[in-house]
This record gives sequence, structure tokens and C-alpha cells, in this order.
Amino acid sequence: MRSKIAYIILVLVIGGMASCTKLDEKLGSTITKNQADSVIKVAALLVTAYDGLQLPFQDQSNYWALCEMTSDEAVAPTRGGDWDDNGVWRALKLHNWNSDHTFIGNAFTAILQLQFLATNVLNFHPSESQAAEARFLRAWSMFATLDGWGQVPFRNPGDTLLNAPKVLKAAEAADFIISELQAIIPILSDSAKAYQANQNAARALLMKVYLNRGAFLNRQSPTFEAADMQQVIALADQIINSGKYSINSNFFANFAYNNDVVGTENIFTQRNGPGYSTAGSRGGNNAFCRWAPTLHYNQDPSGWNGFTTISDFYDKFEATDTRRGGSYAGVTDVTGLKVGFLLGQQYGAGGVALKDRKGNPLIFTRELKLQETDPTTLEVTGIRVVKYPPDLTSKESRNSNNASNDYVFLRYADVLLMKAEAMLRTGDAAGALVIVNDLRVKRGATPFAALTLDNLIDERGREMYWEGWRREDLIRFGKFLDTWQLKPSDDPKYLLFPIPTSDLSVNKNLVQNTGY
Repeated sequence: MRSKIAYIILVLVIGGMASCTKLDEKLGSTITKNQADSVIKVAALLVTAYDGLQLPFQDQSNYWALCEMTSDEAVAPTRGGDWDDNGVWRALKLHNWNSDHTFIGNAFTAILQLQFLATNVLNFHPSESQAAEARFLRAWSMFATLDGWGQVPFRNPGDTLLNAPKVLKAAEAADFIISELQAIIPILSDSAKAYQANQNAARALLMKVYLNRGAFLNRQSPTFEAADMQQVIALADQIINSGKYSINSNFFANFAYNNDVVGTENIFTQRNGPGYSTAGSRGGNNAFCRWAPTLHYNQDPSGWNGFTTISDFYDKFEATDTRRGGSYAGVTDVTGLKVGFLLGQQYGAGGVALKDRKGNPLIFTRELKLQETDPTTLEVTGIRVVKYPPDLTSKESRNSNNASNDYVFLRYADVLLMKAEAMLRTGDAAGALVIVNDLRVKRGATPFAALTLDNLIDERGREMYWEGWRREDLIRFGKFLDTWQLKPSDDPKYLLFPIPTSDLSVNKNLVQNTGY
């Protein structure tokens, strides 16, 4: 369906460019047939490039897993014979992966595929605005590659595919991404929907590059140059002063099936739902895999009974903090399911107490092991997490890529917290405290008496949990190698992922990261 819509739009565009030219005649002097074919081709290629975001960033077993399962926010315990997968999930949690880890290889490939798709758009004479969108997607892919692996394979448009791409080192890659984003901001739309590359999306991504540049260059001992922090603050002010966003009075509305309408914080998203995330050019699962892997089989929607968080992370929330969860209209009143963190007895429609598959009360517990073997408890251990309220608008949307929750990449609250961090790192603790406390009050939490790096990284966790930023944040704050629940302290080599063995064999420009 989407391809037909895209074609109709393109025909209208071409028709407008061709003035009164009839559709059954050869297009005249205003636009040639070859030019019309080029417009159609570029638009289709751009759609495919956007589609390339789904597999690496939405699917539960791709780059999202690398960013969250390696952190203190998410765990995928083995439950009897379920969720073992040859130990790939445990390796992420324990920080003992190697260069043949399946998810690492798949993520590296999927993210580079996005870069290829975006670069390919630039090979077909796109308009200035189309080129700007493609360059944004390319910068997004390069940022993720830099974040995960510290080096970025790169081809310019028109480079031959017969030769291996060159590889940009961290400093060169960061500088290139910065220059690209600066160049396209004036060209991108300032009124596009959140699921289209736009000026504020580029500004927010640019904030992340400046904020993390010191960590990209020295992961063990990041530095934060005042000039970079001032850029973060200035870009945040541009987004704030645009007046387009506000802190949502309902935190979970930002992630709901209709978040394209009610999500007042969303700056950059990927559009989901029938005809979009079900398109043939997309791979992997969409936002429904933010609730399916964590919910029990007997809940509605029925889940896969896998993912949890750890109790130490849950305990970072005050009882009054709305981000911890509760009822959500359109979900809880229909199926009994609450959103946020699920602990204790679970209920179904009409308040019926649910049971597990053995007939025992479905009571999620704080206790958790990486390998659950006790048959009486293995189905119920671990606090579950539902940040995206399930789409209940149809039977198909409950547990498939028909779910219409647009996937959130960049959000206004993140912009505010990044600004506060940059201010704190440049000595303005008082100004940063005002920003953080304003957010905390809106979320129902008690204001801080003072702001420190320790309570700021915790605040980022409370606000941004399961959105794919935790690993990056922990590295920047110097806490990724620390001991936490279920994970011992570990080797600095794990601050980067290894280059997959298969990629080293085909691109001699890649150099394996130290320690692998």
C-alpha cells in the first residue's frame, strides 16, 4: 500500500513540475521522462534508506541489545530451556563477548547497510532537500558505528564497490559527522513530521556528537572540552526556542500507538504500522518488541517471557515518580496490563489475577539469576519493563509489526538533560540543577538539593531507560566497567565492540580493536 501512495505522491510532484502536461503524453520541456524516472527512483531509494533504521535500532536482538543488555537496565535471563541461544544474552550482560558474537556481527552489518542505503540516494542526483535527508541518515549510521566500534568504514558517493571502503578513525569520523550535520541543518525542513529528518533532529544528533566526542577519543578517561559543551548548550537552546516541544504530562504517551499525535516530546522517530513497518524493504521487528520479549505468555498481549530489569535499577525510582509506571488508558482498562515496571501480582481484564503456565499466581519477583533453573519460579523472576504501551487497536497490532507505535530515537527530555550535563561539566551546577529539577517535578519526583555527576547519570537512567542510550551514557560517565548486580568489574577492552571476524577478512582497512 505504501509503495502505491509514494508513487501517487511522486506523480503529483511530477505533474506539478510539468505544469499542464497530460499524463499520457511524453513529458515536455518542463521535465523529461528520464528526469521523471530519476525523481521516482530517488524518492523510492530514500524510503528504503529510512526503512534501514528498523533492523539495527528497533529489533530486540540487534544494536538495541548491544546498548541495553550490556548496561544495568536490561537482562535476558535463561529460563529453563528458553532464552539461552548459546549464551549470547549472558555474554552481553557479563561483558565477555568476542568477535564472533552473533548480535555484534549482525549489528555491524545492519548499521553499515543503513549507511550504504543512504549513500546510494546521493548517487542518483537527488534534490537538495532529499540529499540533506540522506546525509542525515548517513550521519546517524556513522554515529552508531563510531559509538559501538570506534572506527567507521566509509565510501563517498560514486566510489567503486570493487574496492574495500576506507576506514575513518574516531577523530576523523567525529569531525566528518559534525561537518555534515552543520551543513544540512539549514537545508532540512523545520516543519517536517518527527519521522522525517528535520532541523531539530540534526541539532539533537549534533549535540550527542559534541557531548560524546571526548569519550570517543579516549574511552577510559573522557575529557569534555569547554567549546564542545558550549556547542551542546547552544544547540539545545535552538531546539528549546523553536517552541515545538514540551514535556508531556503523560510520560508514556510519548511511546503510545498514537504517539505521532500525542507525543509532545518526540523529535525524531521511525514511522510504524501497517504499510510502513510491514514493508518488504524493512527487516527485523518494530516497536512491538519493546513489550513482547518482557511480558509473560498469559498476559495480554501475550509475550515471550524474557527480558527484565535488575532490582537495583528499579530502586533508583521514587514511588511517586510517574516514570516508574501505572495504569494507561486504552491498555489497562482493556486488558489489565499496566505500563512501566511490572512487579508483584499481575492482573488481566476485569481485575482477574493471572497465573503462570503451571497454575501458580503470576507474581513477578525482584529475585533474578542469569540462568533460572527452579521450575517453580523460572517463569516469574525479574521485574518486567513496558515503556511502549501496546497497540491494542487490532488483533494483529498486539504482537506484530502492525503495531503503530512510532519508534522514538530523539526526545525533548533528552535534549534538556544533555544541556544540563554540558552546563554541569562547565561549572554551572546551579543552572543545570534548575533544568533537572524542573523535569523531576513534572515527573512527580522530589527535587534534588544539589546536582552531581552521580545523580545525573541516575536521572538519565530514570528518564531514558530502554531507549538505547544507556551504554553510551555509562561510558561517558566512566561507569560502564563498574560492578553492578549480576555483573563483575571488567576489562577496558569492552568499552568497544570487536570488529566481526568476517568483516576483518574482507576489508583489510579495518583494524581489530585492542584486546580482541
